[in-house]
Amino acid sequence: MTTASTVFGMHDIFCSVGRDWDLLLTGDPGPQLADCEIVAASARGFRAGNNAWIRPDRSIGGSRQYDLVCVPEMAVPPGASVREEAREEIVWLRRQYRKGATVASACSGALLLGEAGLLDDQDVTTHWAYCDVLQRNNPTARIHPSRVVVSSGAGDRVVTAGGGFSWLDLAIFLVARFFGEEEAMRQARSHLIDWHGKAQLAFAVLSRTRQVEDAEIARHQDWLAENYLAPSPIAALTGWSTLSERSLKRRFRLATGMTPIEYVQKLRLEDAKHRLETTDSSVESVAMDVGYEDASFFRRLFRREVGLTPTEYRRRFAQMRRSLGGGSDG
Repeated sequence: MTTASTVFGMHDIFCSVGRDWDLLLTGDPGPQLADCEIVAASARGFRAGNNAWIRPDRSIGGSRQYDLVCVPEMAVPPGASVREEAREEIVWLRRQYRKGATVASACSGALLLGEAGLLDDQDVTTHWAYCDVLQRNNPTARIHPSRVVVSSGAGDRVVTAGGGFSWLDLAIFLVARFFGEEEAMRQARSHLIDWHGKAQLAFAVLSRTRQVEDAEIARHQDWLAENYLAPSPIAALTGWSTLSERSLKRRFRLATGMTPIEYVQKLRLEDAKHRLETTDSSVESVAMDVGYEDASFFRRLFRREVGLTPTEYRRRFAQMRRSLGGGSDG
């Protein structure tokens, strides 16, 4: 049992990738970039939560391999086991992941990922009501109940989202990963989605640059995603890390293509973009809020990396958000 809003909502966002932005601006749809299907153990239709009708496109019994599999929330009481009733889905999820798919879950859907053995020794999140049972069923998993979206696993191919409507954040995160930052921004603007949590907003944009093999550096990236606003974040990272400073810098650049300070600057600039779009704060205030006391340095860095001055960026993208009805959230 699941809710139709999660299933159809994520389906709508993925199907609109590449298509709806041009439709909004020019009246002509662009090319649809994502081939999206609803699959279930049986292709026969079923009643979802609140009696909504869902008819899958196909069953999981075929041999089709997907690039991305999203598991919606499961309407089960906290503490209930899903192992018996979802045996087919568990086997299918393992096979999809083993063959290279990214596997994501919304809310209590993380329970199914756990039963498939995909959460062992991984960082994950879920709805707060399911954290205890998820931890009990997956004792080596590291549960982060306060985080909205968490990616982990080999190649960051296990992605979990928290409760409620965090599936919106999950969908935009995945659009950023598979189709790029600009398309994710377009989807957020088109659907008037306000991401919850600045660290997640900035970090999702960098997901395409994250490494595949060096799990230790992945931990450092996660740490920076939570602490990039701290004073002297690289010094703090070096103090937190078990690696020597030289080894940290070498492995970080090898894994990400960036030095740690370049990575921090990327995170801060993505945060600054969001603030420029959604608030009326002065450029000086934005610079200070994202960790730069010298507004002149911030302006130079922003123009060099973004290609626009902060004022030019705000004029272009804040107006675009307003034209789509988003207004200001600050």
